[in-house]
Amino acid sequence: MADNPLFLFLTMTEKFSDHLRATGAYPQKFVLSPSLHDRYLRDVKLVSQSVGKPIDPGLHMGIRIEIDAASAGVMVAPDGTEVLLLG
Repeated sequence: MADNPLFLFLTMTEKFSDHLRATGAYPQKFVLSPSLHDRYLRDVKLVSQSVGKPIDPGLHMGIRIEIDAASAGVMVAPDGTEVLLLG
């Protein structure tokens, strides 16, 4: 992942879209480590600047984001299944 701008934001969007297409259901949440959350905030700032309006950094496409130091960065499905975002 290195420091590619928007990589995390776009990966989260892709995982969300794949999940929605496959199940027809929204995930419960995203869980990010503090360092991933910092990258996400950087990405949100870039997207907000490019679209010319603020984006809520507490939600990704309407799905809440939690921060957990023990998390590797996951999307949590409605049944609790965790999908690794990176790796």
